[in-house]
Amino acid sequence: MGSEHRFPVRVYFEDTDLSGVVYHANYLRFMERARSDMLRAAGIDQRGAFESGEGVYAITNLAIRYRAPAKLDDDLLIVSRVMDTKAVSCVIQQRVMRGGLLVAEADVTAAFLSPEGKPRRQPQPWLEAFRRLQGEEETV
Repeated sequence: MGSEHRFPVRVYFEDTDLSGVVYHANYLRFMERARSDMLRAAGIDQRGAFESGEGVYAITNLAIRYRAPAKLDDDLLIVSRVMDTKAVSCVIQQRVMRGGLLVAEADVTAAFLSPEGKPRRQPQPWLEAFRRLQGEEETV
């Protein structure tokens, strides 16, 4: 069903709480880095779109499930996959893995917004990049 993007992360002391377990909000940081890296690798220039006044992505929905704790010095792998693409949004599934163990998983919806914060159609080359990531053929 399309390609997966893989992004390695190591857990540092600053990522953990007093007990040495990754603080729950830091999983969102790990996932954000992985999504940004996936988009960059797909040729989507978020910074350029922002600086030109074209628009930005904003998270409009997020469902996260924590399955097992990650701890100090763990090597994690964030696996991201585009699940759905629409004119103004996309849904990305992300899994945080430690070896073969699922640590956390999330479904993230990102919408493209104008500088005024209104939904805006994603640039056509970006839609095509998302469709390639989904494994779909481009349509004319």
